Amino acid sequence: MANGVFNIVKGKIAYYAGLPAANDALIVVLLKSTGLVSDATMVDYDDLATILAGASDECDFASYVRKTVTASITVTVDDTNDRVDIDMPDLTWSAATTGQAIGKLLVCYDPDTTTGTDSSVIPLTFHDFVASTDGNDLVATIATAGFARAA
Repeated sequence: MANGVFNIVKGKIAYYAGLPAANDALIVVLLKSTGLVSDATMVDYDDLATILAGASDECDFASYVRKTVTASITVTVDDTNDRVDIDMPDLTWSAATTGQAIGKLLVCYDPDTTTGTDSSVIPLTFHDFVASTDGNDLVATIATAGFARAA
């Protein structure tokens, strides 16, 4: 489950996770552990460009790419517990080159993957993701309850 939901999407996260547009996707970004801002500061950023300018550097190990997620995203309304749970598949970066210390995993919404820029990418959640690359596959295991909950 998320360590935080960005202020800009509170109350809208289930909408964005439902991928309402024609060329949209969830984008997963890894941040290096060095230079990370506090969660209290992170939550106030309104777009990915601002996060990368102020929060930390994006990972850059040799096999790193941002993950684009457009399938197997579930948005489940739980009327019994008065909430919505949002889930996605686990993510793998193959043969993650040795030597990178990772501190956060971001899930963002890209409203248009064909023309968007980092300033149009909306951050949804951030997760503590403490790992070091060692040449093996790097796996982000999404919690059984999902990556976010709106209640």
